Amino acid sequence: MRAGPVAAASLALAGLTGCGSGDDTPDIDGLVTWDLEPSHVTTPVDYPMTPGAGGPHHPTWLDCGVYDEPVPDENAVHSLEHGAVWVAYRPDTAADQVDALVASLPDTYVVVSPYPGLEAPVVATAWGAQVALDGVDDPRLKEFVVAYRQGPDTLEPGAPCHAGTDGTTATPQPEG
Repeated sequence: MRAGPVAAASLALAGLTGCGSGDDTPDIDGLVTWDLEPSHVTTPVDYPMTPGAGGPHHPTWLDCGVYDEPVPDENAVHSLEHGAVWVAYRPDTAADQVDALVASLPDTYVVVSPYPGLEAPVVATAWGAQVALDGVDDPRLKEFVVAYRQGPDTLEPGAPCHAGTDGTTATPQPEG
């Protein structure tokens, strides 16, 4: 069973409140970017990157927050369209490391979840951008979050990151 997002108040702020620094791609070692077109679908998507970083996605976004079970890619990708950053970690990551990861992130416009099959210990993903990280304390995580969370390339800036789905519904119903 999937757990709902942890209340925003329980997450610690770590000074990651920046929004990027202009139109240039950030200089983050290992950063991979794609030019992806959004579209709404109600079927599973086979993303060419892991986790998905944009493209087709479910009409209902995933509520931002911390999850202790994997979340549906298609809903999480919709949250990226709203300017969220998805921080995925290997399911075998020690609990104290997950706690440290959560404590290092801002409490809004972030999704944190385990993700089976990751090649790297942690992967940070935004719409059209991704970086594989060496661990929860990799300094590139902060750089990525500052550059991409509600950053200049956000497709729907200010769109909500709540009142969507917590990922427990097998086929969430689209809005409207």
